[in-house]
Amino acid sequence: MEEAIGSVLDQRGVTVEIIVIDDSPEGSALRVVEAIQDARVTLLRNTSPTGGVPSAVRNMGWPRAKGSFVHFLDDDDIVPDGHYIAVKDAFSAHPRVGMIFGRVEPFGKCPAAQLEHEKRYFANAARMARRCQRFGPKMAFAGKMLFGDALLVCSAAVVRREIIARVGGYDPGIRLMEDADFHLRAIRECGAHFIDRVAVKYRIGSPSLMHSPNPDELQLEMQRIGHRKMQTKYRRERGAIEFYALALFSRALLRR
Repeated sequence: MEEAIGSVLDQRGVTVEIIVIDDSPEGSALRVVEAIQDARVTLLRNTSPTGGVPSAVRNMGWPRAKGSFVHFLDDDDIVPDGHYIAVKDAFSAHPRVGMIFGRVEPFGKCPAAQLEHEKRYFANAARMARRCQRFGPKMAFAGKMLFGDALLVCSAAVVRREIIARVGGYDPGIRLMEDADFHLRAIRECGAHFIDRVAVKYRIGSPSLMHSPNPDELQLEMQRIGHRKMQTKYRRERGAIEFYALALFSRALLRR
């Protein structure tokens, strides 16, 4: 957590505020925040029964944010130097989009084979994001999120606060794939722009929750459930015609 907070406080050329949501039963974040002693860091303690549900925890933080842009940074990830000013410039250059995201750089103390698997996954995700961007800020990105592997992780995107409010934040009803569902809704609402630079240094645990080379059946089933909920919601909100048109587009063009 210290590295994550420090990587935000070290950003230059932007004004930042950090809202730390302490979701651990032991209240372990208090010691870290007190040691940092920076007025830009605020601690909130989650004492509700939603402990351990990422969507509910993230939804505690963003309504309290005062800035125009929100970054949902996991406590073990790191923001690269200069990233926020690059994001600010990208939003200025693309004023109509609601989300900016970039490449994911995995690292961590895990088996070498797992780390290589993660690097290949995110390298392919970046290639696909570049391809999707050729078709504009919305539909190709949305189609890929609906019918393919996720293009990014939670910490790789910065979102306009007004867009988060418009789509209602994260869906607590989705336990796994909740960030993909949120990104999909934000992209479809107001579009996204991919910047071809590292947006987050993404710490890999062992085993990985999402991109394990050998996932167990429980993980696979949770992913299937999350994906089905995403698709059902999209079809209900955007209509069957758009849903199946995106399915055809994604399978015919984006997989070439």
